[in-house]
Amino acid sequence: MVPLPDHRPQNLSLGPLEAEILEIIYDLKEVTVKDVHDRILADPDRELAYASVTTVMRRLTRKGWLDCDKADRAFRWRPRISREQAQMLKSHDRLQRFLAVSSPDVVAAFADSLDVDSLDRLDAIAQRIQAVRRQREEQS
Repeated sequence: MVPLPDHRPQNLSLGPLEAEILEIIYDLKEVTVKDVHDRILADPDRELAYASVTTVMRRLTRKGWLDCDKADRAFRWRPRISREQAQMLKSHDRLQRFLAVSSPDVVAAFADSLDVDSLDRLDAIAQRIQAVRRQREEQS
């Protein structure tokens, strides 16, 4: 399991084009705007201005998702956190929001509508939580 990263982007929610461009950057590791623009335009049904890609990449940098350096005469972008760390942060954020608005009665009401696989996953989560609690109690 990937731990929560030390760095957290300012805003975890991304628009569709931001998410698409971030996925391309995760795939390519380090990119120029041209790399991303070329990848998007590899789809013959897509049209997107080079300036739009630049704008989105600068926005992702301001939000804390990307780092940008100038090497030679080109700006190069790379992700500040890994894809797995991003998924961990988003899951953690959703869990915190869920816990902030949920009561046990509300959660129990959902249990009736869950399928067996979902209930098994909840049981597995509950068992892991119990194991973490036992481990913490043993350490204190």
